[in-house]
Amino acid sequence: MRRFFELDIDVYVPGRWYLREPTDLAGQTVPDIWAFVYGLPVMDPRPLRVPLSRPGQPLDFDKTTVAGTPIVSGRIASVFREMAPNDVQLFPVEVQGQVEPFYLLNVMRVIRCIDDVACEEARLWTPEDGRPDRVGEYHVVSGLRIDTLKVGDAAVFRPGGYLLPIILDEQIKAALEQSGIVGGQFVEV
Repeated sequence: MRRFFELDIDVYVPGRWYLREPTDLAGQTVPDIWAFVYGLPVMDPRPLRVPLSRPGQPLDFDKTTVAGTPIVSGRIASVFREMAPNDVQLFPVEVQGQVEPFYLLNVMRVIRCIDDVACEEARLWTPEDGRPDRVGEYHVVSGLRIDTLKVGDAAVFRPGGYLLPIILDEQIKAALEQSGIVGGQFVEV
């Protein structure tokens, strides 16, 4: 049975940097900063720049402050490019003050696989909540667990109805750890 992990930022890296939302080269905000977290393919937004909200130690994996757009180093991008080419898009970005290559990571697979019973808590929006635009999506998820039988051959994806987490299989986790990833942490789901 395959094992899966949520890849999230490690906020405890000493002296870490903090990223702002991507802009175009003129400093204008990307029109839909949420496009990179919907779990859908996007048109190449090039060229983009990622400013820092606080300078510090560069991280191999981080997310921007508002939309949580994943930004990865070239080393980490190569793992995704090699092991999950059908699950992700990688767009080059200039990160303020960096000469090394960085990439915006767009996870373009969504799989409805949350195991409501196995999670600590999982509640969907209902019509009674007064948000008809959100009905059927998750209002609360804690202690995320997935039904691995629903994943199929996906290596990297976002869970349907709850697009915040990036889920990856144990082979990609191992490759990222072997690469020496700084800034990412893994929690089994």
